[in-house]
Amino acid sequence: MKNVDVELDVTGLSCPMPLLKAKLALNNMESQQILKVVATDPGSEKDFQLFVEQSDHQILDFQKDEQAYFYWIRKG
Repeated sequence: MKNVDVELDVTGLSCPMPLLKAKLALNNMESQQILKVVATDPGSEKDFQLFVEQSDHQILDFQKDEQAYFYWIRKG
């Protein structure tokens, strides 16, 4: 997969916590670094899409399976 600079596990957390924790992580990262987020909240899919549309960040990849949602976000 991609080179990940920071990995964030927000499994078990409900909206809006996965997005808030991802925002905090991104704030502490350098531009162009990659954050991998693992979430279990189904609402995170919509939340993360809206978030990157309103920011300089970019979702490089998104995957989901029966247990979790996986996001690779490049900081803008």
